[in-house]
Amino acid sequence: MLNELDIYGVYVPGLLGAMMLTLVLMGLVRKILALTGIYAMVWHRGLFDVALYVVLLGGVTTVYQRIM
Repeated sequence: MLNELDIYGVYVPGLLGAMMLTLVLMGLVRKILALTGIYAMVWHRGLFDVALYVVLLGGVTTVYQRIM
């Protein structure tokens, strides 16, 4: 499980930090996918983006767990 983060005395769940990092990473990945034209091959862009976010969030949390 992800530990809590202490931000100036306010404890927030560690998953929130992972989700924010994934959101930034998702923005970069979406920009790359749009520039390369991969979105043209995607049937439903919204569903694809949600699935991609879940996969990236799983990757970020896995990397975090291995580091800690």
